Amino acid sequence: MDSKVNDQITDSVTQANVKVVGDAPAIAMGNLYQSLAHSTGILFQNAVNAQNQQNILAQAAANQGIMQIYSLDIVSEAIAVSKILNGNVAMIIKKD
Repeated sequence: MDSKVNDQITDSVTQANVKVVGDAPAIAMGNLYQSLAHSTGILFQNAVNAQNQQNILAQAAANQGIMQIYSLDIVSEAIAVSKILNGNVAMIIKKD
């Protein structure tokens, strides 16, 4: 039971297949560019997050230093710390 298929039908199917094959490289490059853009976006998000974490760490360290400075309740301790910070450790050792 062999039947003849209309040439218009076979031509339309062939043209659709050729279009799919012809569009494949463009679609592949579009997917590649979209993936690259997404990866770059994630890269910048991670950079911003890392910078934020470094700022939090710096604030915590500064806070600890200020808390230590304010915890000095005796003037002699404050003077000794000041001399240590200025590099006059020998004067403190001789005095004690």
